[in-house]
Amino acid sequence: MYQKILIIGNLGGDPEMRYTPTGQAVTNFSVATNRQYTASDGQQVKETVWFRVSAWGRQAETCNQFLKRGSRVLVEGRLNADPATGGPRVWTKQDGSPGASFEITAQTVRFLSTAQEDQANQGSAMAEPQEEDDIPF
Repeated sequence: MYQKILIIGNLGGDPEMRYTPTGQAVTNFSVATNRQYTASDGQQVKETVWFRVSAWGRQAETCNQFLKRGSRVLVEGRLNADPATGGPRVWTKQDGSPGASFEITAQTVRFLSTAQEDQANQGSAMAEPQEEDDIPF
């Protein structure tokens, strides 16, 4: 059996790299995917889905070196289910509403922003879905 997920979105924050006790590099970062559509009642609906991504080895080091908050990336990888629920990781936001994130182990991370775009987008609307209450990590 086999599964693969492919997402394109923007980093919600700077990547965080660490090393396992065996010396293996791992970098974690969050990616927001956005969708906008018109509902049947004519209202514009903005939908953001968050993914927590883990990259390993040399790819982890490269992601940590070149990605920044707002960077646009394409991530191809394996979706990881929460062991407790078999689905996404669920938590309660600070305002009491439920939140969920999906976790991906990256096989490929492609950088879609140029360095100049990343610099221009630092703190701009490119990383629009950034609301600290909505990010569980």
